[in-house]
Amino acid sequence: MPHVIVSPCIGVKDQACTEVCPVECIYDGGDQFLIHPDECIDCGACVPACPVSAIFPEEDVPGGETEFIVKNRAFFGL
Repeated sequence: MPHVIVSPCIGVKDQACTEVCPVECIYDGGDQFLIHPDECIDCGACVPACPVSAIFPEEDVPGGETEFIVKNRAFFGL
C-alpha cells in the first residue's frame, strides 16, 4: 500500500520527504504535500525524514486522519 501524508504537514511542508523519495512521487498539494498512490513504491524512505511524523502507510493512517486517504486520491484524480 502507498503512504499517505496527514494533517501535521499542513502549513509546514518541510520538503525533507521530497528530498529522500527515490521515485519523486511526493507533490505539492497546496496546503500540504501529497503522495501519488500509483507512483509510490512503498519504500518508506519518507517516513523517518518527516520532521512532524505526518507520513503513514495507508493501512496505518490514524483513525482521525482517514479523510486524508480520500483527499490524497482525489488530488490525483483516482
